[in-house]
Amino acid sequence: MHGADKDGAPRRRATQRQVRRWLPRAALGFALVTLTAGCNSTTVEQLGLRNPLTTQAKLIVDLWQGAWIAALAVGAVVWGAILWAVVVYRKRGDKIPHQVRYNLPIEILYTVVPFIMVGVLFYFTARDQNKITQLSAHPDVIVDVTGFQWSWEFQYPQYPVKNSANGVTEVGYMWNGKLGTANNTHQLPLLEIPAHETVRFNLRSNDVVHSFWILPFDFKRDVLPDHPNHFEVTPTATLYKGPDTFGHCSELCGLYHSSMLFRIKIVTPAQFKAWITAQQTLQNASGGAQ
Repeated sequence: MHGADKDGAPRRRATQRQVRRWLPRAALGFALVTLTAGCNSTTVEQLGLRNPLTTQAKLIVDLWQGAWIAALAVGAVVWGAILWAVVVYRKRGDKIPHQVRYNLPIEILYTVVPFIMVGVLFYFTARDQNKITQLSAHPDVIVDVTGFQWSWEFQYPQYPVKNSANGVTEVGYMWNGKLGTANNTHQLPLLEIPAHETVRFNLRSNDVVHSFWILPFDFKRDVLPDHPNHFEVTPTATLYKGPDTFGHCSELCGLYHSSMLFRIKIVTPAQFKAWITAQQTLQNASGGAQ
């Protein structure tokens, strides 16, 4: 038995040396694969976000990816430390191993490091939040959005029409429990905006709390009575059709909350001007919102 123990001791030490040598390399390789995967556009969709359609959404996606990369890197370190401890300090007999208490450097390490991690995440979150909520002095297009039970009204005050101080207007109505517009009882109200231009949304509510949510923006903002809200986006591409061409109220606001929908169309600046001109002609002729 003693001879077997003596013969086995060198082999155990050799195994420990191999584990200590290769385990950090394996952890580093896992971290590199994770970082590389985090930069792939396909990974964005797998993590629950679509490809960004505005400059503000790009910041949100980058922050989301960074948080995942940080979490996976921490996970790799923790898993590596657990595996290393399991292999190197596995039980070899009934003798109680040497006990270490009050290891001050280690205690400082696992107290300070989490504070540093939280501080880094907070810095990037606050930085991106400030950029996302920043308002420009002179936006290219202004849209006044009014939420009410249970539809939306979109007004373009920069583009005047007769008999209205609010400009071109698109408003939805409820027709026997179904949402429609003034000239089409089966058509959702339309919000049309130009790509590559700054668009500001001024939000207000006529009654209860609503929430203005446009899917491809990866962003939503509460629509509150007696408390106007604002935000801006700069679309980076056009959007005409598909499942992302709808906006929602994401705050439970009453009986027909689920029907409080609208269409969103992002077009070229030339197409937007043509649509605005057509709406001005139509509403000047009819004397009211469409």
